[in-house]
Amino acid sequence: MKRMLVTTMCVMGLSAVSAAQTETGQAAATQASEKATVFVYRYKQFVGKALNPSVYCDEQELARMDNGRYFAVKVDAGKHSFRSNDKQANIEIDTKAGQKYFIRVEIASGLMKGHGRVVLMAPEQGEPEIKRLKPLESSDVRDHERVALPTF
Repeated sequence: MKRMLVTTMCVMGLSAVSAAQTETGQAAATQASEKATVFVYRYKQFVGKALNPSVYCDEQELARMDNGRYFAVKVDAGKHSFRSNDKQANIEIDTKAGQKYFIRVEIASGLMKGHGRVVLMAPEQGEPEIKRLKPLESSDVRDHERVALPTF
């Protein structure tokens, strides 16, 4: 009788743990689908090779863009502002959950030195361009909680 009681208690305990893990997994999947993914990349070019302009989302520094690299950031659905070193050249994106957006960082010439400028790209153009690049080095990431370094 005691064995049966112990066995029943163990089965009930395992069922409760399994249900909790399933709910946690479903909540994580729902939360991930409520976010949009923004890919930020920079062509590999000789001009401006030594410059590593910072990239900001909603005035928080995400990373320093290296030549020929990319990174991704998950953002909540809604409006977000992206910019690089040039504070006058920012872009506003009204993101939708589950959608992908592509931002290219270009080097613009300046009086004394070049600076980064962001340009919103169409997904049809941005995705193939990123596939030829490498993920950003983790040492260039400033916000490790938001920035991901996926591979294509």
